[in-house]
Amino acid sequence: MNSSILTISLASLAMAFVPVLIVLGILYKWSLKSHTALYAVIRMLTQLILVGYVLTFLFTTNSPLLVIAVLTIMLMASGFISLRSVSNKTGKSYLHLMIAISVGSISTLFFMTGVVLKIDPWYLPQYLIPLAGMTIASCMNSVSLAAERYESELNNGKAPLQAQQTALNASLIPNINTLFAVGIVSLPGMMTGQILSGIDPLIAVRYQIVIMCMVFGCSGITSACYLSISSPRKSENISAI
Repeated sequence: MNSSILTISLASLAMAFVPVLIVLGILYKWSLKSHTALYAVIRMLTQLILVGYVLTFLFTTNSPLLVIAVLTIMLMASGFISLRSVSNKTGKSYLHLMIAISVGSISTLFFMTGVVLKIDPWYLPQYLIPLAGMTIASCMNSVSLAAERYESELNNGKAPLQAQQTALNASLIPNINTLFAVGIVSLPGMMTGQILSGIDPLIAVRYQIVIMCMVFGCSGITSACYLSISSPRKSENISAI
Protein backbone atom coordinates (compact mmCIF):
# COMPACT_ATOMS: atom_id res chain seq x y z
CA MET A 1 0.00 0.00 0.00
CA ASN A 2 0.98 3.62 -0.44
CA SER A 3 2.31 4.72 2.96
CA SER A 4 2.25 8.42 2.16
CA ILE A 5 -0.31 10.63 3.83
CA LEU A 6 -1.76 13.85 2.53
CA THR A 7 -0.56 16.97 4.28
CA ILE A 8 -3.30 19.44 5.16
CA SER A 9 -2.21 23.00 4.46
CA LEU A 10 -3.35 25.85 6.70
CA ALA A 11 -5.51 27.19 3.87
CA SER A 12 -7.22 23.82 3.47
CA LEU A 13 -7.61 23.53 7.22
CA ALA A 14 -9.38 26.88 7.31
CA MET A 15 -11.84 25.60 4.68
CA ALA A 16 -12.84 22.80 7.08
CA PHE A 17 -14.65 25.43 9.15
CA VAL A 18 -17.11 26.25 6.36
CA PRO A 19 -19.71 23.67 7.54
CA VAL A 20 -19.19 24.93 11.09
CA LEU A 21 -19.93 28.51 10.04
CA ILE A 22 -23.09 27.33 8.26
CA VAL A 23 -24.36 25.64 11.42
CA LEU A 24 -23.47 28.69 13.54
CA GLY A 25 -25.41 30.84 11.10
CA ILE A 26 -28.43 28.55 11.36
CA LEU A 27 -28.30 28.63 15.17
CA TYR A 28 -28.10 32.42 15.14
CA LYS A 29 -30.94 32.71 12.64
CA TRP A 30 -33.14 30.46 14.76
CA SER A 31 -32.31 32.45 17.91
CA LEU A 32 -30.60 29.50 19.55
CA LYS A 33 -27.40 29.45 21.59
CA SER A 34 -24.98 30.18 18.76
CA HIS A 35 -22.54 31.77 21.22
CA THR A 36 -22.29 28.47 23.13
CA ALA A 37 -21.52 26.55 19.96
CA LEU A 38 -18.99 29.21 18.90
CA TYR A 39 -17.29 28.99 22.29
CA ALA A 40 -17.19 25.19 21.99
CA VAL A 41 -15.55 25.41 18.55
CA ILE A 42 -12.97 27.94 19.77
CA ARG A 43 -12.24 25.82 22.81
CA MET A 44 -11.87 22.69 20.65
CA LEU A 45 -9.43 24.49 18.37
CA THR A 46 -7.38 25.85 21.26
CA GLN A 47 -7.28 22.55 23.13
CA LEU A 48 -6.24 20.53 20.09
CA ILE A 49 -3.45 22.95 19.18
CA LEU A 50 -2.14 22.88 22.74
CA VAL A 51 -2.40 19.09 22.99
CA GLY A 52 -0.48 18.79 19.73
CA TYR A 53 2.48 20.58 21.30
CA VAL A 54 2.12 18.63 24.55
CA LEU A 55 2.04 15.26 22.76
CA THR A 56 5.04 16.23 20.66
CA PHE A 57 6.92 16.88 23.91
CA LEU A 58 5.65 13.71 25.62
CA PHE A 59 6.56 11.48 22.69
CA THR A 60 10.17 12.65 22.88
CA THR A 61 10.51 12.03 26.62
CA ASN A 62 11.22 8.81 28.46
CA SER A 63 9.69 9.57 31.84
CA PRO A 64 7.07 7.27 33.40
CA LEU A 65 6.41 9.90 36.10
CA LEU A 66 5.43 12.42 33.45
CA VAL A 67 3.06 9.92 31.84
CA ILE A 68 1.51 9.13 35.22
CA ALA A 69 1.06 12.85 35.86
CA VAL A 70 -0.77 13.25 32.55
CA LEU A 71 -3.04 10.29 33.33
CA THR A 72 -3.80 11.74 36.76
CA ILE A 73 -4.78 15.10 35.27
CA MET A 74 -7.00 13.37 32.71
CA LEU A 75 -8.74 11.35 35.44
CA MET A 76 -9.30 14.37 37.68
CA ALA A 77 -10.68 16.43 34.81
CA SER A 78 -13.04 13.63 33.76
CA GLY A 79 -14.36 13.45 37.34
CA PHE A 80 -15.14 17.17 37.38
CA ILE A 81 -16.87 16.98 34.00
CA SER A 82 -18.94 13.97 35.09
CA LEU A 83 -19.99 15.83 38.22
CA ARG A 84 -22.14 18.06 36.02
CA SER A 85 -24.58 15.17 35.53
CA VAL A 86 -25.52 14.88 39.22
CA SER A 87 -27.57 17.35 41.23
CA ASN A 88 -25.75 16.68 44.50
CA LYS A 89 -22.35 18.14 43.60
CA THR A 90 -20.48 17.24 46.78
CA GLY A 91 -17.06 15.89 47.53
CA LYS A 92 -18.58 12.46 48.12
CA SER A 93 -20.22 12.47 44.68
CA TYR A 94 -16.92 13.47 43.08
CA LEU A 95 -15.12 10.72 44.99
CA HIS A 96 -17.62 8.11 43.79
CA LEU A 97 -17.20 9.29 40.20
CA MET A 98 -13.41 9.29 40.47
CA ILE A 99 -13.32 5.79 41.95
CA ALA A 100 -15.59 4.43 39.23
CA ILE A 101 -13.73 6.10 36.36
CA SER A 102 -10.34 5.08 37.76
CA VAL A 103 -11.34 1.45 38.30
CA GLY A 104 -12.95 1.10 34.87
CA SER A 105 -10.37 2.99 32.83
CA ILE A 106 -7.06 2.04 34.49
CA SER A 107 -7.82 -1.67 34.82
CA THR A 108 -8.99 -1.97 31.22
CA LEU A 109 -6.23 0.26 29.84
CA PHE A 110 -3.36 -1.65 31.41
CA PHE A 111 -4.89 -5.01 30.56
CA MET A 112 -5.07 -4.02 26.90
CA THR A 113 -1.64 -2.40 26.75
CA GLY A 114 0.12 -5.02 28.87
CA VAL A 115 -1.60 -8.29 27.96
CA VAL A 116 -3.09 -7.70 24.50
CA LEU A 117 -0.70 -5.23 22.86
CA LYS A 118 2.31 -6.10 25.05
CA ILE A 119 3.67 -2.55 25.03
CA ASP A 120 7.27 -2.30 26.24
CA PRO A 121 8.01 -0.23 28.21
CA TRP A 122 4.56 -0.06 29.80
CA TYR A 123 4.54 3.75 29.82
CA LEU A 124 5.32 4.19 26.10
CA PRO A 125 3.46 7.50 25.57
CA GLN A 126 2.79 6.97 21.84
CA TYR A 127 0.43 4.16 22.81
CA LEU A 128 -0.55 4.81 26.41
CA ILE A 129 -1.67 8.45 26.15
CA PRO A 130 -3.99 8.10 23.10
CA LEU A 131 -5.48 4.85 24.44
CA ALA A 132 -5.91 6.40 27.88
CA GLY A 133 -7.74 9.31 26.28
CA MET A 134 -10.17 6.96 24.56
CA THR A 135 -10.68 4.89 27.69
CA ILE A 136 -11.15 7.73 30.17
CA ALA A 137 -13.45 9.64 27.81
CA SER A 138 -15.62 6.56 27.32
CA CYS A 139 -15.80 5.97 31.07
CA MET A 140 -16.66 9.63 31.65
CA ASN A 141 -19.52 9.57 29.15
CA SER A 142 -20.86 6.26 30.42
CA VAL A 143 -20.80 7.19 34.10
CA SER A 144 -22.41 10.56 33.34
CA LEU A 145 -25.33 8.81 31.66
CA ALA A 146 -25.55 6.26 34.46
CA ALA A 147 -25.48 8.87 37.22
CA GLU A 148 -28.08 11.09 35.60
CA ARG A 149 -30.45 8.21 34.82
CA TYR A 150 -30.00 6.59 38.25
CA GLU A 151 -30.85 9.83 40.02
CA SER A 152 -33.85 10.36 37.74
CA GLU A 153 -35.18 6.87 38.41
CA LEU A 154 -34.84 7.27 42.18
CA ASN A 155 -36.63 10.63 42.02
CA ASN A 156 -39.47 8.91 40.15
CA GLY A 157 -39.93 6.49 43.03
CA LYS A 158 -38.14 3.47 41.59
CA ALA A 159 -36.44 1.01 43.94
CA PRO A 160 -32.62 1.30 44.03
CA LEU A 161 -32.07 -2.09 42.36
CA GLN A 162 -34.49 -1.31 39.54
CA ALA A 163 -32.96 2.14 39.16
CA GLN A 164 -29.50 0.56 38.93
CA GLN A 165 -30.61 -1.84 36.20
CA THR A 166 -32.25 0.91 34.16
CA ALA A 167 -29.28 3.25 34.57
CA LEU A 168 -26.70 0.62 33.60
CA ASN A 169 -28.69 -0.32 30.53
CA ALA A 170 -29.10 3.33 29.50
CA SER A 171 -25.39 4.09 29.97
CA LEU A 172 -24.41 1.31 27.55
CA ILE A 173 -26.86 2.19 24.77
CA PRO A 174 -24.37 4.42 22.87
CA ASN A 175 -21.66 1.75 23.08
CA ILE A 176 -23.97 -1.04 21.98
CA ASN A 177 -25.24 1.08 19.08
CA THR A 178 -21.62 1.68 18.06
CA LEU A 179 -20.92 -2.07 18.13
CA PHE A 180 -23.90 -2.66 15.84
CA ALA A 181 -22.92 0.14 13.44
CA VAL A 182 -19.15 -0.21 13.20
CA GLY A 183 -18.01 -1.39 9.80
CA ILE A 184 -21.49 -0.97 8.30
CA VAL A 185 -22.66 2.53 9.13
CA SER A 186 -19.34 4.03 10.16
CA LEU A 187 -15.58 3.54 10.17
CA PRO A 188 -14.20 4.63 13.56
CA GLY A 189 -11.77 7.52 13.76
CA MET A 190 -8.73 5.50 14.74
CA MET A 191 -9.25 2.97 11.95
CA THR A 192 -9.86 5.72 9.42
CA GLY A 193 -6.71 7.53 10.50
CA GLN A 194 -4.62 4.38 10.21
CA ILE A 195 -5.97 3.61 6.75
CA LEU A 196 -5.34 7.19 5.60
CA SER A 197 -1.77 6.90 6.88
CA GLY A 198 -1.22 3.84 4.67
CA ILE A 199 -1.58 0.96 7.13
CA ASP A 200 -3.01 -2.32 5.80
CA PRO A 201 -6.78 -2.27 6.46
CA LEU A 202 -6.62 -5.76 7.99
CA ILE A 203 -4.07 -4.53 10.54
CA ALA A 204 -6.21 -1.46 11.20
CA VAL A 205 -9.18 -3.76 11.81
CA ARG A 206 -7.26 -5.66 14.50
CA TYR A 207 -6.43 -2.45 16.32
CA GLN A 208 -10.04 -1.30 16.03
CA ILE A 209 -11.33 -4.55 17.50
CA VAL A 210 -9.05 -4.00 20.49
CA ILE A 211 -10.35 -0.44 20.83
CA MET A 212 -14.00 -1.47 20.61
CA CYS A 213 -13.54 -4.18 23.26
CA MET A 214 -11.62 -1.76 25.46
CA VAL A 215 -14.23 0.99 25.20
CA PHE A 216 -17.19 -1.32 25.79
CA GLY A 217 -15.50 -3.06 28.69
CA CYS A 218 -14.31 0.04 30.52
CA SER A 219 -17.68 1.77 30.06
CA GLY A 220 -19.63 -1.13 31.55
CA ILE A 221 -17.20 -1.61 34.43
CA THR A 222 -17.25 2.11 35.27
CA SER A 223 -21.05 2.40 35.25
CA ALA A 224 -21.50 -0.76 37.30
CA CYS A 225 -18.87 0.37 39.80
CA TYR A 226 -20.47 3.80 40.23
CA LEU A 227 -23.97 2.42 40.61
CA SER A 228 -22.76 -0.11 43.19
CA ILE A 229 -20.93 2.36 45.43
CA SER A 230 -23.62 5.04 45.08
CA SER A 231 -26.56 2.81 45.96
CA PRO A 232 -28.43 3.86 49.10
CA ARG A 233 -29.53 0.28 49.78
CA LYS A 234 -27.06 -0.28 52.61
CA SER A 235 -28.10 2.85 54.45
CA GLU A 236 -31.76 2.02 53.90
CA ASN A 237 -31.29 -1.47 55.32
CA ILE A 238 -29.49 -0.10 58.36
CA SER A 239 -32.20 2.46 59.05
CA ALA A 240 -34.87 -0.22 58.66
CA ILE A 241 -33.19 -2.31 61.36
